[in-house]
Amino acid sequence: MAGTVDPSVYKDAVVVLATAGVIVPFAKSFKINSIIAFVACGALLGPFGLGGLVSKVPLLSTVTVSNAEALAGPAELGVAFLLFVIGLELSFERLMTMRRLVFGLGLGQVGLSAAAIGLVAYALGQPTTAALIIGFGLALSSTAMVVELLAAKKRMTTSAGRASFAILLCQDLAVIPLLFLIAVLDAQNGSGSLVAGLAQAFIQAAAAIATIVVIGRLALRPLFRLVASTDSAESFMAATLLTALGTGLIAAAAGLSMGLGAFIAGLLLAETEFRRAIEVTIDPFKSLLIGVFFLTVGMGVNPAQIAAHPVAILAIAVGLVAIKSLIIFVLARRFRLSAATALETALMVSPGGEFAFVLLNDASATGLLDRNATSIALAAVSLTMVALPLQARFARHFAQKLAAPVTLPDEAKVLPPDDRAPRAIIVGGGRVGRLVASMLDEHGKSHILIDSDAALVTAQRRSGRPAFYGDATQPDFLRLCGLEEATALIVTIDNPRAVDATVQAARALRPDIVIVARARDAAHARHLYEIGVNDAVPETIEASLQLSEAALVGLGVPMGLVIASVHERRDGFRAQLKPADAAAARALPRHARSRRL
Repeated sequence: MAGTVDPSVYKDAVVVLATAGVIVPFAKSFKINSIIAFVACGALLGPFGLGGLVSKVPLLSTVTVSNAEALAGPAELGVAFLLFVIGLELSFERLMTMRRLVFGLGLGQVGLSAAAIGLVAYALGQPTTAALIIGFGLALSSTAMVVELLAAKKRMTTSAGRASFAILLCQDLAVIPLLFLIAVLDAQNGSGSLVAGLAQAFIQAAAAIATIVVIGRLALRPLFRLVASTDSAESFMAATLLTALGTGLIAAAAGLSMGLGAFIAGLLLAETEFRRAIEVTIDPFKSLLIGVFFLTVGMGVNPAQIAAHPVAILAIAVGLVAIKSLIIFVLARRFRLSAATALETALMVSPGGEFAFVLLNDASATGLLDRNATSIALAAVSLTMVALPLQARFARHFAQKLAAPVTLPDEAKVLPPDDRAPRAIIVGGGRVGRLVASMLDEHGKSHILIDSDAALVTAQRRSGRPAFYGDATQPDFLRLCGLEEATALIVTIDNPRAVDATVQAARALRPDIVIVARARDAAHARHLYEIGVNDAVPETIEASLQLSEAALVGLGVPMGLVIASVHERRDGFRAQLKPADAAAARALPRHARSRRL
């Protein structure tokens, strides 16, 4: 006999799923940002919207959420999973590559913006602690929205995209100590000295973090190896969710935030070979739970309170964007970014973000911040986030107006020959490309060299080389260079994304052309084989083979044996990197394989 089901138990879950599965996609069809759609749905369906009318219209109870606190748990999970993914992406290599912008421009933006906003809050009558929290909370931007907008416009790799991402990366790093700071301030609020509270909280946090790190280093890699060996997607998903949730609960049990524990777990897993698979596995859960978080944010928006303080909220929103824009623009110029890049970065990063809700709501719940001040500040942040897509359009428009017109030298205006003659095409005029060109010259092979650096092309043409300016990722330019008659395409540039785009464009135009490409490492080489190159030369492997060759010859091993051994090892690496089902037609004959690019 079927049990009796109380539909009201599942009502809130249905509202969330309906918002994520129906309303948000409908909004995105009208090019409305998904985060804005979640916030708007929360405001409409929450206790201050239609949910507040349930007593007068009982039927509304089936489609509204009258108690936003019921979603507090899933919302906190959303923040934890967001920080878990941020930890996964914060590889040491990425931080070192972008360290100048992350720890220079990013840290300067957070510190100066927090100081300026905090001083304004203090001048408006907020206590020192409250002003400090407001300053740091409003200094942060929306990683989710900015990255989504930049990715949608394919501007992540531009100068403004990299600068914006560096600032957001630093802000994400800053969230962890800020959450810890609020926990410390709450622990000693009215109960002893700040120094004693800091010491106690630091010891407690250090013990919890050490426990997570030790357990993680000992158990995570073996756990995921075991799970991966079962070849079960369900088990891998369960292990990923267990890791993020378990570490979060350990941190919460120690009096810290769940997000801190999940963040540390992400950092630990970023060092493993399972990093990419975990990112793919957790992405749908992260997106849904973050959606729940923004839904609860919208439910906290009180239209009556906004109507009571419209001028104050609008003034705070405008002032926030103005202060942060000015600070970011000045800092970006100090870091020698162009005026156009500095302006676009400033306008993209100046609005508030999701972590303002996390920090200010935590501070308000612990009594460190007045609830009325929290509501007004967060209403202003919401306003800046809603305006961000439109602001992004203006940012790009003004940046284009401000950008200095590109004036090509006469040598870079010369078009590739249109004689239909078969020749090799070398993409990249740097040291590697020039060496390849000299080798082709030595063996009497006709070729042209193309590059997107006008100064480099100019220098090559003045030295007598057949170099031409253009973007090899564009199919039309490849046609202009004679790809349809070309004998081979040799890609020597060191930008993996550009290499991938060039290979894909060329393979789409000429399925039969021989493509040899430079790869960053073994993983990139494997990817290049998958998208259609005949031969990929990984820099790390080739450098190791050359070092081994020089060392063995220096140690007295006969040259012939060394060369044979290096060739055998190179062929072994190539066999490992190529997919098992690679087309035989894409394999270069042994005599055609270059030892190095």
